[in-house]
Amino acid sequence: MPAKSALLLTTCLALTGCAVNGDPRDPIEPVNRAIHSFNDGFDRTILTPVAKGYKKVTPSFAQTGVRNFFSNLDDVTVVANDILQLKVEQTTRDFMRLAINSTFGFLGVFDVAREMGLQKHNEDFGQTMGRWGAGSGPYLVLPFVGPSNLRDAAGFMFDSRHVDLVRNYDDVATRNPVLALRLVARRADLLEAKRAVDAAALDNYEFTRDFYLERRKGLVYDGNPPLEDE
Repeated sequence: MPAKSALLLTTCLALTGCAVNGDPRDPIEPVNRAIHSFNDGFDRTILTPVAKGYKKVTPSFAQTGVRNFFSNLDDVTVVANDILQLKVEQTTRDFMRLAINSTFGFLGVFDVAREMGLQKHNEDFGQTMGRWGAGSGPYLVLPFVGPSNLRDAAGFMFDSRHVDLVRNYDDVATRNPVLALRLVARRADLLEAKRAVDAAALDNYEFTRDFYLERRKGLVYDGNPPLEDE
């Protein structure tokens, strides 16, 4: 898996103190910039054209259904990490959301729970480790995955291995096309945002890094981060 190899490489470089300059959160910036450029090239030449084609040929109601379906599968990860974080009330609400959408919403194609006031939350194992005191570690850019950090990369690997229903589906002939559809659908939802970033950011890499790190800090602390980070 590319993300796993990148995590091992960047961890080794970070531990050996490679290229410590610039932003202290990003001690291996030259390596990260190289991977960022690779990802950006892959996105421009392959992923973006496919995502544009998907939006062009897929009716908007079908795009919404696909988005809801994968969001519902993601709620399995959310509930699992709610439990690990001991968020009792949120666990109850997120489990109800998952149950309602999986049944009355036809496997999540329709977000019935939202209409009932059960809003979607964002929880993963990276946030769970952060909640229990694990530091974020150095900023990392993973091939084909994008911005991360040492803690979140480990969390991504844990969730992928243990709670991601799509990645853990045994039938490869079904799993891989569904993974591809999920990737393309998510990228299609970000087309406008990516254009805005490309037009506004003087340094796309720096903007992406700073936005990611601030967003993840906000998620770990449920929107109330401390005044000073670790």
